[in-house]
Amino acid sequence: MTAIPPPLVDLRGKRGLVVGIANAQSIAAGCAQAFARCGATLAATYLNAKAEPHVRLVTAALDCPILLPCDVHEPGQMEAVFARITQEWGGLDFLLHSIAFAPREDLQGRVVDSSAEGFATAMDISCHSFLRMARLAEPLMAQGGCLLTVSFYGSERVVANYNMMGPVKAALESTVRYTAAELGQKGIRAHAISPGPILTRAASGIAHFDELLAHSANSAPEHLGVDVGDVGALAAFLVSDAARHITGTIIPVDGGQHLLA
Repeated sequence: MTAIPPPLVDLRGKRGLVVGIANAQSIAAGCAQAFARCGATLAATYLNAKAEPHVRLVTAALDCPILLPCDVHEPGQMEAVFARITQEWGGLDFLLHSIAFAPREDLQGRVVDSSAEGFATAMDISCHSFLRMARLAEPLMAQGGCLLTVSFYGSERVVANYNMMGPVKAALESTVRYTAAELGQKGIRAHAISPGPILTRAASGIAHFDELLAHSANSAPEHLGVDVGDVGALAAFLVSDAARHITGTIIPVDGGQHLLA
């Protein structure tokens, strides 16, 4: 009798780190749930003590053996996470970076008026932290792996009220391409997933975000919004062996919104 092959998206035996869960509505939570459903073992992080209970509500159902604080703006916290993974697992198969931040006064003002300090903070937390994680993950991915981050189509076109995060996400997407090129010979792949508007805690800092949600759902070819489960489904595929020869992409999950001028 011919053996039944495993599911195409099969993450059994794979170990991944999820950075960016804020609560059950966050994109990172949707991805973590998809990873776990496909059989992966997960480590996760929370921003601070205030966020920890909300993150634990998500991770409790996922049997995460490692849950640690990780504020990438605090020296040493990111390194401590990777040191723990090295100690307990000795390797890592995939990583999801789903964090972004800009000071409110800079985010809600014109890009040309953004402060140097605010712009630098947004770039450090939202973009350069991905490079730092890639560098720390590299020695743990001796057999190859996958690095994921999250973008938005405001990186390519001017989206009302997205403001300073537009240039920051554009830098993040370029960072993904260079990371994929530099680490590809080691079998380490890199992607950015670019969802349509999703009401998350991070998105609540964008002025008039409810209007952006409504416009996207009404104007996208599918005339539907997307949710964190849609993002999770793509993320699980990308970190699986089924996508082992796909790298350096910026993939939209937006009902076709990216097609429109």
